Amino acid sequence: MTLRTDEPRDEFPGGRPTPSPIPRPPGEEEELRRLWRLPQGIARVTAVNNSQVGVWYIGTALLFFLISGVLALAIRLQLAVPGNDLLDHGTYNQFFTVHGTGMMFLFAVPIVEAIGVFLLPSMLAARDLPFPRLSAFAFWAYFFGGIFFFCSLIFDAAPDGGWFMYPPLTSYEHSPGINTDFWLLGIGFIEISAIAGAIEIVIGILRTRPPGMTLDKLPIYAWSMLVMAGMIIFAFPAVIVATALLEIERAFHWPFFIAERGGDPLLWQHLFWFFGHPEVYIIFLPAAGLVSMMVPTLARRPLVGHDWVVLALVGTGFFSFGLWVHHMFATGIPSLSLSFFSAASMAVAVPSGIQVFAWIATLGAGRVQWTVATHFLFGFLFIFVLGGLTGVMVAVVPFDWQAHDSYFVVAHLHYVLIGGMVFPVFAGLYHWWPTLNGRLLSERLGRWAFWLMFIGFNVAFFPMHISGLLGMPRRVYTYPGDLGWNLLNMISTVGSFVLALGVLLVLIDIARSTFGGGQKAPDNPWNAGTLEWLPNELYATRSIPHVTGLYPLWEQPDLPREVREGAHYLPGAPTGRRETIVTSPIEAKPQYLMPLPGPHWGPFLAGLFTAVHFMCLTVQWYYPSLVPAVLAIAMVIWWLWGLDTGADHPPQDVGGGWRVPVYIQGPKNHSWWGMVVLLLVDGTAFACLIFTYLFLWTVSPDVWPAGGGGLPGLPWLAGGLALWGLSALAIGWARRAVDRNRHGHVRIGLILAWAAMVVGILLDANAQIGTGLVAAASAYGAIASMLVAWQAFHVAVMTLMLGYTLARSAAGLLHAERRVTFDNTLLMGWYSAAQGSIALLLLHLFPRLAI
Repeated sequence: MTLRTDEPRDEFPGGRPTPSPIPRPPGEEEELRRLWRLPQGIARVTAVNNSQVGVWYIGTALLFFLISGVLALAIRLQLAVPGNDLLDHGTYNQFFTVHGTGMMFLFAVPIVEAIGVFLLPSMLAARDLPFPRLSAFAFWAYFFGGIFFFCSLIFDAAPDGGWFMYPPLTSYEHSPGINTDFWLLGIGFIEISAIAGAIEIVIGILRTRPPGMTLDKLPIYAWSMLVMAGMIIFAFPAVIVATALLEIERAFHWPFFIAERGGDPLLWQHLFWFFGHPEVYIIFLPAAGLVSMMVPTLARRPLVGHDWVVLALVGTGFFSFGLWVHHMFATGIPSLSLSFFSAASMAVAVPSGIQVFAWIATLGAGRVQWTVATHFLFGFLFIFVLGGLTGVMVAVVPFDWQAHDSYFVVAHLHYVLIGGMVFPVFAGLYHWWPTLNGRLLSERLGRWAFWLMFIGFNVAFFPMHISGLLGMPRRVYTYPGDLGWNLLNMISTVGSFVLALGVLLVLIDIARSTFGGGQKAPDNPWNAGTLEWLPNELYATRSIPHVTGLYPLWEQPDLPREVREGAHYLPGAPTGRRETIVTSPIEAKPQYLMPLPGPHWGPFLAGLFTAVHFMCLTVQWYYPSLVPAVLAIAMVIWWLWGLDTGADHPPQDVGGGWRVPVYIQGPKNHSWWGMVVLLLVDGTAFACLIFTYLFLWTVSPDVWPAGGGGLPGLPWLAGGLALWGLSALAIGWARRAVDRNRHGHVRIGLILAWAAMVVGILLDANAQIGTGLVAAASAYGAIASMLVAWQAFHVAVMTLMLGYTLARSAAGLLHAERRVTFDNTLLMGWYSAAQGSIALLLLHLFPRLAI
C-alpha cells in the first residue's frame, strides 16, 4: 500500500521544499555506481540497461543504413546511363529489394525505437524502462536477424521481389528458390523484435514517469513515441500474419493468394499496406517528436501550440490507419472506396500542417541558435513540405493513375522518408550526441555535411519527379537511350554520390568523437529545458526530480544541482539493487518501487538462438530448427525465473513523504500492463485472420461449403465451446485457490484448464479433418486450417505458461502474496479461451448463416 506520511522535509534556500533531506548519507552515490556498473570484457554483451542497449541499437541501425545506402549507390550507377550492364537483371532486383527492405525494416523503424530506448529513460528521469531484458532481447534478435538478412547477398540468395513482395511474383511457382523465404522469415521475425520494443516504450512512458509529470506535462517526444508504439501494436501484426500466410503457401501450398483455388493476390496488398502505410507515420511521428523538442530549445522559447501539436500527433496516428488503400488505387477497387480513401489521404495533411505551422511560429517568435541541428531542421522543413505537397497530388485518384509505379512515386517516397525522418534524425544526432558520450560533434564538419546532404538529396531526387512524369517506370534495371531520360538519370546519380559524401562526413565525425576527439560538452550545451539534460550517469539521475511543468530546467534553474545532491526522489538504492519508481498512469503519483533486473546471458543467447531457428527454417532445415527453438525458450525461462521475487522488502521511503511497497500485484503491476499490451497485439493478429477469412469468402464464395454441407455437425461446436468454457472456469477456480493459498487446488485447476484446451483443439481438428477438409485444396480449406492452427499455437503457448506456473508452484514460489506470474497466465488463458470460442463460431456458424 502506498502511504503519504507527514514527515518533515528539508528546504533549499528560498523556502522551496525538496523531497529528500540533504546532505545525503556518505557512500550512497558510490553504491548506485556499483549497482549500475557495466559488465566488462566479453560479458559486456550481457548488459541490459537501456542507456547501453540504446547505443548498440543506434550503432547497428546506422550500420544497416550504411549497407543499404551502398546498395542504393550501386543502383544509381546502374541507371546512370541507358543500356548499362554493370548489374545484371537478377542482381539488380536483389539490390533494390534489399535496399528498400533494409532502409524500411532494418534502419527506419529500428533507429526511431533505438533513439527512444536511449532517450526516454533520461527524458523521464527514470532509472530505466520497466523491461530491460526484453529490450536487450529485442536488440539481439534485431542484430542477428539483420546480419543474416544482409549475408543473403553474399550467397546470391537475397530476396528479389521488391520490398513489398507482391504475390504471385513471390509465389512458389514464380520464386522457387529461398530468396523470398529470406524476406518472409527474416522480416517477420525482426518485426517481433519491433513489437517487443514497442511494449517496453508504452509501459515505460505510462508507468515510469517522475512524480508530478502528469500527462499534460509529458514531453512531446514521449507523446510521439507513445503514439508510434501504439501504431506498432496495431499495425505490425498485419505484416506478421501476411508473411506467415505467404510462407505457409510457399511451404505447404495452402492457396491464400492463388486465384485458381479461391485465393486472391489482393489479400496480400490489403494486409501489407494496412501495415505499410501506418509504417510511414511510425517513422515520421518520432522524428516529428524530435523536431518538437529541438525547435523550442533552438528558438529559446516554449513550443507554440503545444496542445495542438499533441492532438496532431494523435490525429495523424488515427488517420494513418485509414489510408492503406491509397496504395491500391490502380487495382480496380470500387469507386466509393476510392473516394473515401482519397479524402482520408488528403485529410492527413491537416495534422501534419498543424505541426509544421507550430514549428515555424516557434522559430519565428524566438531567438534562433544556428547550430548544425538548426540547419538540418530547416532542411527537413523544406524537403518535407515538398514531399507533403506531392503526397496530396498522389492522393488525387486521376493523378495517381497516371503517376502510379513511375519514378514520380519514387521521388515522393524519398522526399517524405528522407526529408521527414532522416534529416530530423541527423539533427537529433548532433543535438543529443553530448548526452551519449559527453562530447560535441564538430560544428564545422556538421555544416559541410548538411550542405552536401541537402544539395545532394535535391539533385538526386527532384529530377525523378520529371522522369516519372515523362513515363519512366520504377523497378526497371535499364532503359533505352531515346526516351529523354538520360540526362535526368545522370543528374540523379551525381546527386546521390554528393548525398553519400555528406553522410560519410557525419560518420567520420561520429567515429572521431567516439574515439575521444572533439570538444568536451558542458552539462546543458544548448540550454534546453527538459530532463534528459540533467547530470546523468549509468544509473540515470542521482535523484528523480519532482516535475512541475513542461520545461523543468527553465522553470527551476536550481534543479540540476538539487538532483545531483540527491535532494529529490530515490537518491539511493534502499533495497540494495537496481530499482525505479513506478507512478500512476495519469497523475504520476508514486505507487511502488520496482526492482530492475541486472545483466544476464539470457537475452543475448535467446536472441541468437531465435535468429538461428528462423535461419534454419529459411534454408528448410525444419527438424534441426527445433534445437535452437528449444534453446531460445530455455533462455527466456532462465532469465524470467528470478524476476517474480514477491514482497521481499518492507515498504520504502522514496522521498517527499511517500512510503511505497517494493512489490505489487494485479492491474497496478507493470508486468500485468505488459501482458495486456501483448494481448492487444495478439488480438490484432487474430482480427487480421478473421479479415482474411471474410475477404476470401467475398472473392470466392463458391469454394465455401454451402448450407451446412461439408461442415462438422453442431454437436462438435457445442462440445468445443464447452471445453473452452471449462478451461476458462478452471483457471478462474485456480485464481480463487491462489487467493486462499490452497496450492493443491491451484495445480488441479491449472492441469484441468490445460487438459480442456488440448482436448478442445484436438476435437476441433478431428472434426474439420473428418469433413474431408484439405488445406491445399481451396482458399476455404487454407483459412479454416489456418484458424485451427492458430488456436493450436495458442494451446502450445499455454502449455509452456501453465507448465512454468506449475513449476513455480511446486518450487514454493507462488502464493497469494506472490502471484504476478499466475496473473499473466490467467490473462493469456482467458484470452485464448475467448479467441478459441470466436474461431469456433466463425468456422461452424458463418457458412451456415451466410450462404
